[in-house]
Parts: sequence; structure tokens; C-alpha cells
Amino acid sequence: MKTNKEDIDQLIKDTLTEEEAKFYDALEEQSVFAMIAGLYKGKNLWFILIMHVINIVAFAFMIYCLIQTFDAVETNDLLLWIAGFFFCFITMCMIKIYAWMQIHRNALTREIKRLELQVSSLSTKL
Repeated sequence: MKTNKEDIDQLIKDTLTEEEAKFYDALEEQSVFAMIAGLYKGKNLWFILIMHVINIVAFAFMIYCLIQTFDAVETNDLLLWIAGFFFCFITMCMIKIYAWMQIHRNALTREIKRLELQVSSLSTKL
């Protein structure tokens, strides 16, 4: 049995129709920039855009809190501005983590589609 990846891919492409082969080629591994661009496709585009706006607002407020920490005279005010800074920082981190989870979900979906195509290709061959 062939173990080279290119040989296996060629074997699969040989059993596929021309349309299925084009679809199989579209499922290849993507670069990081292509994965990020994939976030802006699909039904959740509006949600991703809203999250980016929230991320920008949180960043602006985080900078504002940082500036206000240097101007704080009382300890209570200092603690409140630092708490605001960390809240904005955590909000930004959670938004970034959600975006990376969506990127991984898209990659996993692409791999599952490749496996489905390979299974259907091998089942028609048998």
C-alpha cells in the first residue's frame, strides 16, 4: 500500500470526477491569512464585525484607563482605573480567543469534508 501523501492524493483524484477533484483541491490546507479571511465569510459575518467593533472600543477604553491611572490621586480611584484596564484587557483576550476558535472550527470542518470526500471516493471504487 502506498504511504506517500502525494501518491494517496493522486489515487483519490483519479477516482473522483472532474467536479469532485476541483472541490477536493479547494479543501487543501490554508495559510494563516486565508484562515483569517475565512472568518469574514458565511452567516456569522455580522457577529464577527460587531466583535471587532467591541474590541476596538475596549482597546480605546483600556488606553483611557491606563492614562487615568497615572492621574489618580486617591488609592480607591487608582484601583478602579486598574480594574477597568484589566476588564478591558480580559474582554479583548476573550474576543481574540473566540476568533481563533472560529478559525479552528473552519479548519476542522474543511478536514471533515475532505474525509467525507475520500470515503465516498473509496466506496465508489469498491
